[in-house]
Amino acid sequence: MTATSATILAIDAGTTGIHALAFDEQLCPVAEAYEEFPQHFPFPGGVEHDASEILAAVDRVVEQVIAAVGTPATIGITNQRETVFPIDVETGAALSRGIVWQDRRTAGRCEELREAGHEELVRQRTGLVLDPYFSATKMEWMLREDVAVQAAARKRSLRFVTVDALIVSHLTGGARVATDPTNASRTMLFDIERRDYCDEMLDLFGLDRSMLAEVESSAGDFGYAQIHGVEVPIRGVLGDQQAALFGQGCWDAGAAKVTYGTGCFLLLNTGQRRAHSSAGLLTTLCADGTGAPCFALEGSAFAGGSVVQWLRDGLGVIKEASESSSVATSVDDTGGVFLVPAFAGLGAPHWDPGARAAILGMTRGTTSAHIVRAGLDAIAFQCADLVNALRSDSELPLERLLVDGGAAANDFLMQRQADLAGALIERSSELQTTARGAAAIAGIGAGRFTDLTEAEGLRRGQEIFTASLDAEQRGSEMRAWSAAVGRVLSRP
Repeated sequence: MTATSATILAIDAGTTGIHALAFDEQLCPVAEAYEEFPQHFPFPGGVEHDASEILAAVDRVVEQVIAAVGTPATIGITNQRETVFPIDVETGAALSRGIVWQDRRTAGRCEELREAGHEELVRQRTGLVLDPYFSATKMEWMLREDVAVQAAARKRSLRFVTVDALIVSHLTGGARVATDPTNASRTMLFDIERRDYCDEMLDLFGLDRSMLAEVESSAGDFGYAQIHGVEVPIRGVLGDQQAALFGQGCWDAGAAKVTYGTGCFLLLNTGQRRAHSSAGLLTTLCADGTGAPCFALEGSAFAGGSVVQWLRDGLGVIKEASESSSVATSVDDTGGVFLVPAFAGLGAPHWDPGARAAILGMTRGTTSAHIVRAGLDAIAFQCADLVNALRSDSELPLERLLVDGGAAANDFLMQRQADLAGALIERSSELQTTARGAAAIAGIGAGRFTDLTEAEGLRRGQEIFTASLDAEQRGSEMRAWSAAVGRVLSRP
């Protein structure tokens, strides 16, 4: 049998849910489905996902999209990156829950490695910093603590897989266990210059190359998904932030975007030049317009849209995430309140896993509306920190930023972002740029695109937000934010 549709199916496996979208030959979305999956918090600082819950959600949303448009011609996958699962390749089953990128259980181990003097080697080889955010210490922890993982390692049937490889293995019936360079570059095991797993890193974490997924080109051959008796080629994989960069058309050096998802991520394409950060940013891999690997600088704030989720589910001060803008604008300002959302520590530029969240500056006059406004401000402040760090490292003015992700739909937040970053914010009328990036890379891998600039879906209109604060006001607000952050840091 053959495909019944010329569409490209993009599977966007996020931190809290699975989004499946079908894109036509112009990279315009024609059908979509979404389903959340459970989050597991086994202990303070611990965050886990169940592979069966993720894969069941994948199956259901894919089925809904196929019911609407037919069997796709090819598939692209994008995913939360550093989350890692142990699987047994003999059975295809996960041996335990996966450890999520937000998990902090290996913070102490990272500190040990830092004190032992390993951080500079880690940065030279991988472009990363020693932080529990990345996959390597999660793998090391599972191999040390989980008897089922140890047994699979002895049988040489153990594979540690990021979410993309988990889905590839599932869709191909275990025929392929493969990842791409953008995901491999987040494991802390991948030499980003040699584009291969690094023996020094494997030795440091007590791992073996046989335990890892095969690395395939981002626009490459990831095998065939079995869908309704049809073999559908999987021809593209990108980590979610690199997919958003790709889906925004940032294929050339100097292009930058901010994605407002569960966390907030700023990426700058630096082309074939590996840029080194002195401001706490990471060097990572992304993809150029042909799907080949190139370098990027990245800043990561762990709490973005999750701040709004917490305001809704944790504090109960809003009923729906969409209310946050109207509630925030019901007061003139935060009344001096700052919310520092270090729920999972702080990412760039601080890299402090021991930091903890706090609401500061409250008085008897503080209302829930002030806290909601402070929460949205916190997202914009964190991203402004990343913009300023990127300006410092790249010596580029960064006067224009492309934005995407669910929280980018919030007009209040986007205006605050323009004000605090001192930049023009361009918001695409189509916010699903991560999924579009996955579809585009799969289209390249399947030979369906030779010039992506011709695709109508990449030429959608933009909404513009311009800065209204002058430099003095902006500086004053950023200094006050820095003082608030300083009060939650666990180390100087």
